[in-house]
Amino acid sequence: RGCCWSPQNDASVPWCFFSPSHGYQVQGSQRSTQAGKLWAGPQLPRLPAPSLFGDDIQTVLLTAEYQTKNRFRFKITDPNAQRFEVPHEHVKPFKGSAASSPSYKVELKQNPFGLVVTRASNGRVLFDTTIGPLQYADQFLQLSIKLPSSNIYGVGEHVHKQYRHDVNWKTWPIFGRDTAPSAAMDNLYGAHTFFLCLEDNTGASFGVFLMNSNAMEFVVQPAPAVTYRTIGGILDFYIFLGNTPEQVVQEYLQLVGLPALPAYWNLGFQLCRYGYTSLEEVKTVVERNRAVGLPHDIQVIDIDYMENRKDFTYDKVKFNGLPQFADYLHKHGQKYIIILVWPGETVFPDYTSLEATNWWVNECEMFYKEVPYDGIWIVRLGCHKCALKIGNINNKNVSYQCYLYSFLQGILDKVMYSKTLCLDAVQSWGKQYDVHNLYGYSMTLSTRKAIETVFPGKRSFLISRSTFAGSGKHGGHWLGDNAATWDQLRWAIPGMLEFNLFGIPYVGADICGFTENTTEELCRRWMQVGAFYPFSRNHNAEFHQDPAVFGPNSLLVNSSKHYLNIRYTLLPYLYTLHYKAHTRGDTVVRPLLHEFYSDEITWDIDRQFLWGPGLLISPALEPVVDNTKIPVLFSIPVHKGEPMQLKKVWHNIPTPGDKMGLHLRGGYIFPTQKPNTTTVASRKNPMGLIIALDINNEASGDLFWDDGESTGEQTPTKTYIYYEFKVSNNALQMTATHSNYADPNKLKFEEIKILGLSKEIGSVSVFQNNVLQNYISDTTYDSLTKVAVIKGLQLDLGKSYTIKWTQNTNINERFNCHPGPNATKEKCEQLGCSWEETANPDVPSCYYSSSNPYLIKNFNYTSTGIVATLSLDDFRVRANDAYTAPIGTLRLEVKYHLNNMLQFKIYDYQNPRYEVPVPLNLPSSPTSSDQERLYDVSLQIKPFGIQVRRKSTGTVIWNSGLPTFTFSDMFIQISTRLASQYIYGFGESEHPTFRHNMSWHTWGMFTRDQPPTYKLNSYGVHPFYMALEEDGNAHGVLLLNSNAMDVTFQPTPALTYRTIGGVLDFYMFLGPTPELVVQEYTQLIGRPFMPPYWSLGFQLCRYGYGNDSDVAKVVEDMKAAQIPHDVQYVDIDYMDRNLDFTLSPRFAGLPALINKIKSEGMRFIIILDPAISGNETDYPAFTRGVANNIFVQWPDTKEILYSKVWSFLPNVQIDESLNPAVLFVCNSEFMVFCSKIRGFTLCFQDMNEPAAFMNGAMGGCRNNLLNYPPYMPHLGYRSTGLIHKTPCMEGLHYLPDGTPARHYDVHSLYGWSQGRPSLEALQGATKERGVVISRSTYPSSGRWVGHWLGDNTAAWDQLHKSIIGMMEFSLFGISYTGADICGFFKDAQYEMCIRWMQLGAFYPYSRNHNEKGTRRQDPASWDEEFKNMSRKVLNTRYTLLPYLYTLLYNAHAHGSTVVRPILHEFVGDRTTWDIDKQFLWGPALLISPVMKENDRSVVAYFPDARWYDYHTNSDTGFRKKFQNLSAPLDHINLHIRGGHILPWQRPATRTAYSRKNPMGLTVALDDDLLAEGQLYWDDGVRISTCRASSLPKTLFFFCCENGWVLPSEALSLGTFKAQIPADKTKHKGVNWEEMEKTLGMSEEEQREGMDLAKAISGGQI
Repeated sequence: RGCCWSPQNDASVPWCFFSPSHGYQVQGSQRSTQAGKLWAGPQLPRLPAPSLFGDDIQTVLLTAEYQTKNRFRFKITDPNAQRFEVPHEHVKPFKGSAASSPSYKVELKQNPFGLVVTRASNGRVLFDTTIGPLQYADQFLQLSIKLPSSNIYGVGEHVHKQYRHDVNWKTWPIFGRDTAPSAAMDNLYGAHTFFLCLEDNTGASFGVFLMNSNAMEFVVQPAPAVTYRTIGGILDFYIFLGNTPEQVVQEYLQLVGLPALPAYWNLGFQLCRYGYTSLEEVKTVVERNRAVGLPHDIQVIDIDYMENRKDFTYDKVKFNGLPQFADYLHKHGQKYIIILVWPGETVFPDYTSLEATNWWVNECEMFYKEVPYDGIWIVRLGCHKCALKIGNINNKNVSYQCYLYSFLQGILDKVMYSKTLCLDAVQSWGKQYDVHNLYGYSMTLSTRKAIETVFPGKRSFLISRSTFAGSGKHGGHWLGDNAATWDQLRWAIPGMLEFNLFGIPYVGADICGFTENTTEELCRRWMQVGAFYPFSRNHNAEFHQDPAVFGPNSLLVNSSKHYLNIRYTLLPYLYTLHYKAHTRGDTVVRPLLHEFYSDEITWDIDRQFLWGPGLLISPALEPVVDNTKIPVLFSIPVHKGEPMQLKKVWHNIPTPGDKMGLHLRGGYIFPTQKPNTTTVASRKNPMGLIIALDINNEASGDLFWDDGESTGEQTPTKTYIYYEFKVSNNALQMTATHSNYADPNKLKFEEIKILGLSKEIGSVSVFQNNVLQNYISDTTYDSLTKVAVIKGLQLDLGKSYTIKWTQNTNINERFNCHPGPNATKEKCEQLGCSWEETANPDVPSCYYSSSNPYLIKNFNYTSTGIVATLSLDDFRVRANDAYTAPIGTLRLEVKYHLNNMLQFKIYDYQNPRYEVPVPLNLPSSPTSSDQERLYDVSLQIKPFGIQVRRKSTGTVIWNSGLPTFTFSDMFIQISTRLASQYIYGFGESEHPTFRHNMSWHTWGMFTRDQPPTYKLNSYGVHPFYMALEEDGNAHGVLLLNSNAMDVTFQPTPALTYRTIGGVLDFYMFLGPTPELVVQEYTQLIGRPFMPPYWSLGFQLCRYGYGNDSDVAKVVEDMKAAQIPHDVQYVDIDYMDRNLDFTLSPRFAGLPALINKIKSEGMRFIIILDPAISGNETDYPAFTRGVANNIFVQWPDTKEILYSKVWSFLPNVQIDESLNPAVLFVCNSEFMVFCSKIRGFTLCFQDMNEPAAFMNGAMGGCRNNLLNYPPYMPHLGYRSTGLIHKTPCMEGLHYLPDGTPARHYDVHSLYGWSQGRPSLEALQGATKERGVVISRSTYPSSGRWVGHWLGDNTAAWDQLHKSIIGMMEFSLFGISYTGADICGFFKDAQYEMCIRWMQLGAFYPYSRNHNEKGTRRQDPASWDEEFKNMSRKVLNTRYTLLPYLYTLLYNAHAHGSTVVRPILHEFVGDRTTWDIDKQFLWGPALLISPVMKENDRSVVAYFPDARWYDYHTNSDTGFRKKFQNLSAPLDHINLHIRGGHILPWQRPATRTAYSRKNPMGLTVALDDDLLAEGQLYWDDGVRISTCRASSLPKTLFFFCCENGWVLPSEALSLGTFKAQIPADKTKHKGVNWEEMEKTLGMSEEEQREGMDLAKAISGGQI
């Protein structure tokens, strides 16, 4: 053959390929014609190369026609012989003139011949045939085309599996064939040679169509290039150019024929089955679906109705009543469709002849008179018996037969006559060899004539299985005899998209599959997506699969009804789309790339599709799919109407079994009608509009309306209505551009739904012809979903109207534009905001009325996160001063660190800014996966916003696309909508409730020496909150920022952060339970430290001990009263003139006292303050500090900054561990002091906010901008600036990397920075775990310190607030917490103090502490009754210390909470979401204290569990209810939760003694008589034993109704199995000789359990 041979590793690559010697050359003359140019002449010889199949045509004629500006045609013919050309009904010879200024240029290549078509606007080569030689033989014609991109779509009919072609050497045969769709590359029913090529992301596209009906192949290859090979006819190519893919389709359909407009009822849902045994069975199907209320317009009966499967007959036995069946359906507004086929051995009418067409029309008409019907479904079935060989085709030589078997290998069965007519059969249009692919097309033409005769003036119904270019002008198509498989469900979408390219928009697949037995899940999912097939029909063989057969209230029926009702609601929109397809050539089922070609992701999307430009359909196409990954655009879910406001991002939406993705695109208006079960009924219902606003609050749409079935719109009278809708500036224009149809139902538009409306509608005005109409405003508005509804309208269909509305800003939607003090209308309007005062002073009068000024310029999505650049929109920038003017360009980074944790950070990437130096436990690179992540992140482009959504539920848990966002040097603000009103956390402030009050409350955060007071910022800063979503899922959010800030809650619900420096660095934790949120948070910031066992004992302190004798007396009094007492403190009284690291002469005996009490099993704690006196004559600590340069300095002179705290003379502040050098110095000072006073094992850190007794510094501060910033957050004493009771903000610190930092930035880190060096110094000095208690804390402080809740007051309300404080610090990862029992300030009152002792006995950090000048309030200072009551409750505490110690270990190892809100264990019970007067120890011990004066009972809530009274061991029987419990003065109510085992130990007055006592277990059985528990045990002090690697020291206990399982070995008992850790060591001194009652078991059962336990453990328990 004269070709080249080159074997390749890839067998799909051709080894034999053309050499340059093949093809044709141009040597002849060129002349112009009216339509273009003509090249001809005998001088156009074929190049001298061997023939491939013989009969090569030596001379060809090339004709080119510049038909239109966007359409170019060329054809290559044999000038010496007439060859077959397609006799197309619509495409006629071109008689126009050549287009002027076409959008293309054509270049003829001479040798070898080639044709190159370029786009005129940019010179891009679109169509280049020089890639391969032209082949033109009698039965082998080939042309290859080099393309500009691999974005190739179309050519069929096949199962392509994907919409965009795989260009890796694929060959697709085209030859109409009766074969079912499958995974094989088979030629199917139709023949379509058109393809579309998208050039680039500008949308520029072009299409290519070969008008040839012979058998052919279409080859795609990676060049990219395509090759057409055909075995007859001519090469007749059309090239269509468009600026968008949609324009290309329109150009193509203008050539081959615009699609038919289906009758309105054609768009209703249809049912059919091949296998109905009788008409009664058909009626049963109809009636059972009617009974469940399923929309059902059309009933189809397959060939079962025929007599022996003969067309135009019916079985008068099984289908006896068929002539009356149509009338039976019509009475219910339904239609009947018949099928006409050629089954079995048969003869084939020649529909290409006039005689056959007339015969066909007559037969259809006569049968209609016998059996009325409403439409025709045609199927051409071939017969393999009618042709057994190729036949007697004249002049076909041996080469031809070889050619058939060598070239057409892609044709199914490898022979052309398989299951069809003989190829030498002759029709009017030509031989079957040439017209085979036109048979279905010609039958469609004849059937359309039959319909015009049977149903004059009506569109009726026509679908065909076999199609050709132009078939869509007359009817629709279904995708053939598919199978009930998930693959076929998926492949249907590319099939529909392709047929919309081919001009057949009325298309669909057999819902639930034709062959094979479907499953309920598959059919349910198929019914969902099938509700959005233009041709929506459930059709199968063998098994019934109509929806009602699955049960009248089945998930499938309910889901099907839901989506069919949506379909019927949107039928006016769908009908309008078909009208635009019919008149313009638009697609109906539209690929996403047609609308979003600039987004390259859409080029490959074929598991979603659009209805027109506006409705995005995202079905679930896999089994057991709860989330569907979809690219969400700026769109609005149909189900909720909630704006998603997202662009260009993959987004997982929840798709539970009854749901799929359905979204309305912003910017479009959708005409609707109230649905019914038939289109006849629904067309009588009121109409409406759904307006989906875009980001500019605009939208547009249209509506075509007529009687739904006549062809009147094509007549001169044009009896139809056409509306154009447009929304802008809060007005809807409804313009009836054509109105020549009067609907008999006198329809009216009654409801308009507006989606994405940012504010509530205030008033509505309706105008007709500029005349105000009477309308009483009736509107609703949902601020959460942003949906407004205008109801009660009476707008006549066919008339033009203008509807205008005003918008009120819902008070809850106001975001404060002037959060600073002294707002006025003038100041507000200067900021570009709106002013309106309200009766509620907390509601902002000055609020934003425009969106935030930032937009996303560019972004990049990766598997691990998002990076985006934010820029200012100059038109939206508001007035600001120099330091609050927004920074012009910002960077956003989103990192998917873990499946349950993400980070998003906004910063100025061009100018370094201060960032918090707290170390976090982040993976070195994100480890999450798309499949496992619990969240999706989406970006709002303009205005900028971030949205985080929980995948499993679709709940939006963060949405910052709000007007508040700004980022300046000294004012950063961001708001987010919240998922609910249930927000917990933020600190440190005194909150009156655990759950935040969302009614316009602002809380400041900036560490300060501020005793707990409502609304005043206190000692620590914790910008972390936990939120409950409405379904009980929980998430947490941390803002890692240490600058002064405030947060505002509003009832929207929404939250606004304002900070005056740093960056926005957010971390989000997805839980989904509250307890998991805390564990995930502490995984990031660090787990709480493990306190020593002795620190769980009761502790005493006082500010005001006069000398060491006072301290000794307290210790002795407690010992004499036998009240448990483990730890004794001294406050600053012990210091010499309040100087750190000194000892006052009044406390000279303190070292001896410490040694004495330590020998009695106690511990001693000292206090240290951070400020060092700076004006002493001989103070070594100060001298060494100066030498090591560790004190805060002035930034300009580097001189030490002096202020005033406790010491008698001016002080300096230690720079703390922000500077690594300080760690060494602090440790050194601590070691020196330890050498003087030995024996203390805890450090009590006070005043480390840092506090001062003056504002600023000695001599005043020097930088007003920092000390009095432009925005002063809502802190206490705002008028005094940031320096209230603290040093100047310009003070200089150094970060760990040596970078200087302003006190302005790191002030709130001061206490945090003390934690680690103090603990390490303490441990270095004592060689034990030790405890550091810090007043000031920040996220991660819990790794090093515990915390007390500050200098509270001896008041009843403080008891309740202490519970709230402990629960909040549980969220913050600081589990060792408590309040000063009996209060620090003021004299304690007797009853209050005993109730506080009872409550305080269950503080993890249990200390009684009060101030100088108040009475003694330690338990031993009161009367005997008080002592007895204190001893009783503390003995209970000490009994339960093994359980508490285990809880603290779990907090240390896993991040669990110790003091636990009840909602953490019972989040499914919404009552618990507001409970904050009770709390749990871990999961099992419920504590319900009395906290009101004179109360002798307490109302306690008992969630749904089995609860046992701790004191009586009785089952209370209380469940899911509030219960009034008796609570005499000596009693605190404690309850154990069933299902748990509590380890305990006999108490003593010291933990050193109690740890030697016998241990026991309390087993509280649940309803199933099961329980489990844990015990962690070690020596209680050593540093190494408390690490997470010490798990073998954790003992697990289990109990079931058959007895005990103890951890002596791995056991299997009954049906319960427990795997026990391998360490079987029994710790010395632990004697398991006692066991508490097993709660919930009889005494006999308990004895049996004891015996079994002893037997298991060898007798010793």
